[in-house]
Amino acid sequence: MKAWEKELEVLRAGVPCYEEDDNETIWEEDAGGPEQAHDALTRMYWHSQVPGSRAHESICTASIQAIENRGYIVDKGMELIEEGMKIYEEGDIVKLHRITQDVFNAVYHARKNNEDPYWNQTFYETFRDLEAAVEYPEAVDIPIDEEYEKKTYAGWLSQIIGGAYGTCIEGYTGEAIKKRYGEVDRYIRKPNTYNDDITYEIALLFAYEMYGKNTSAKDIAREWVARVPMGWSAEDFALRNLKAGILPPLSGSFHNPFNEWIGAQMRGVVLGQIYPGDVKSAARAAFMDASISHEHNGILGEVFNAMMTAMAYYESDIRKIVKTCIDLIPADSEYGSVIRFAYEQCLMHEDYYSAWLPCEEKYKKYNWIHAYPNAAAEIVALYFGEGDFVKTLTYCGGCGQDVDCNAAQILTIIGIINGMEGIPEYWRAPFGDDLDTYVRGYKKAKISDLTKLTARVAQLLK
Repeated sequence: MKAWEKELEVLRAGVPCYEEDDNETIWEEDAGGPEQAHDALTRMYWHSQVPGSRAHESICTASIQAIENRGYIVDKGMELIEEGMKIYEEGDIVKLHRITQDVFNAVYHARKNNEDPYWNQTFYETFRDLEAAVEYPEAVDIPIDEEYEKKTYAGWLSQIIGGAYGTCIEGYTGEAIKKRYGEVDRYIRKPNTYNDDITYEIALLFAYEMYGKNTSAKDIAREWVARVPMGWSAEDFALRNLKAGILPPLSGSFHNPFNEWIGAQMRGVVLGQIYPGDVKSAARAAFMDASISHEHNGILGEVFNAMMTAMAYYESDIRKIVKTCIDLIPADSEYGSVIRFAYEQCLMHEDYYSAWLPCEEKYKKYNWIHAYPNAAAEIVALYFGEGDFVKTLTYCGGCGQDVDCNAAQILTIIGIINGMEGIPEYWRAPFGDDLDTYVRGYKKAKISDLTKLTARVAQLLK
């Protein structure tokens, strides 16, 4: 049967009907539905507050910032932003929809700035390119046994703790956090397990459970569409591409100004968990997964976190892990220069905050959700945290930026190294084994269930 035949069949089978007084439509304001949802999303593009921390974010402004960080010029970009902000304040939703389209159209047609230093770096378009530039360590065989599950459980719990800790302070500078709360070595509010970051990792595990070693970026992307209710910045744009049938890697590169932001970096650790001890395979899988929503340096962010996690299954010296994985990111990439700069500051300073301040200054033109300042914060917190759970978490919070993403990733590594014994009771007590998520079909689960799913996948990949 052809599509036209199917539609004709439906048309001919239809029977006219009506109900008296049935005049309400899904478009009426008091009926909810698509109009209100689209209006709300458009308003959010101009002004939103992060759940938990209430930090301000404007996706429209940030889209121009992000594309200009990548060596482009947006003609009349700030004129559009100023006009849009005025319209937003006036509450004219019709004009707001128009100006929002104008902004994203201007971003899409941004002009390349050939004089921008961004273009002086080497771009690693494929994992084969990356593989040729570095020498990965030999894989260490890690049995998928009870010991692996213990480490992995501690890693997942630590990720959940880091996310819960960071959600109420993300989106601010370290100075602002310190003025408001002092040194944050505690939960600011009652913690929970809800975090949008983890949704992508769970979707990935379901894809790998279905397809094993043959899993592709397209398979993972299908699970995103099926299981992830919504995204933000790079993931929002990627999901819209995916739902329109635009598949990886084009889903990450096409009209996606945020594809060097933190979204791939924030989900890297799960690849190290399913390839424990195998740094190269973790890097390859991270490169593939990142391509769904990211490009170039955004991809390298996920590769970096995946490699550190894979190493954590056999190496307990956190500074050695950090230095080894920095060396495995090419120095001629912009991301490589960022993590090397952060590491150099650690060597030059006596305490974490003194090391952090030069990083904060150097990367001030990047949004707090961009990969660069957050990669620097990860390195500073890991280096000075010296493998201690509470110190690492506290220093991560002290740097500010996208704290929940950073803390979740680096605490996973610390959790794998130290196990449950290294997680103080105060930090794990609020959760027990319960896991509440935004993932369709997996909204109520157990951390132990997630650990077993991870172990099944790791065994499939052996």
